[in-house]
Amino acid sequence: MELILIAAAVIPALWLLVRVYRADRLEKEPVGLILGLVLLGIVSTALASLTEELGDLLLSFFYPEGTLPYDLIMYFVIVALSEEGFKYLLLKKQTWKSPHFNCLFDGVVYAVSVSLGFALWENIAYVLRYGMGAALARALTAVPGHACFGIFMGAWYGIAKRRESEGGATKAARCRRMALLVPALLHGCYDFIAVRQNEALSSVFVVFVIVMFVAASTMVKRLSRNDQYLNPGWDYF
Repeated sequence: MELILIAAAVIPALWLLVRVYRADRLEKEPVGLILGLVLLGIVSTALASLTEELGDLLLSFFYPEGTLPYDLIMYFVIVALSEEGFKYLLLKKQTWKSPHFNCLFDGVVYAVSVSLGFALWENIAYVLRYGMGAALARALTAVPGHACFGIFMGAWYGIAKRRESEGGATKAARCRRMALLVPALLHGCYDFIAVRQNEALSSVFVVFVIVMFVAASTMVKRLSRNDQYLNPGWDYF
């Protein structure tokens, strides 16, 4: 039974990773590099768990759990910045100077690989604890959610690399900040709406997830279709 649960946790992340990998039409990334990034995503899960536990402990001294200030700080600052921050730091350390990072869409492939590594490991923990029902629910929401965060991170990350290749160090740094802040904001919204359980926010959550999924899917198709090697003179979107 545990093997079945683990398979149910792993398959959605692997399926999404293969979809994004296939969308890389110019030059496929080395499989070893992709697997390494997935492993770094797993590492980021452990690092984020530590900072989240510490953040929760400190925050509980100031606000009771479940109050509005607690949830705002917990999910927009502690959780979102911890998880997306560690994903981003490990992504940049592994790929920024890689000779394989030579196309804009590579940024999406790399960031999604790290994000789905995170989602894969997190999903295994949830599914082993809560069972097949959790596997189905997370396959439809949390795992694609992490993929979306990775897509937005990767889009800005690729643009940052492009800016650097044009000699724009300041613009590259600005885009790298966006590569962290945009997915962190989306992640914070996702978690905050999900935990504030009432009928109104349930509807908002469904709309938010659908809009984010559609936007991320559209971005992948557009970036894949318009992908070019890193050089000046091309419009990103």
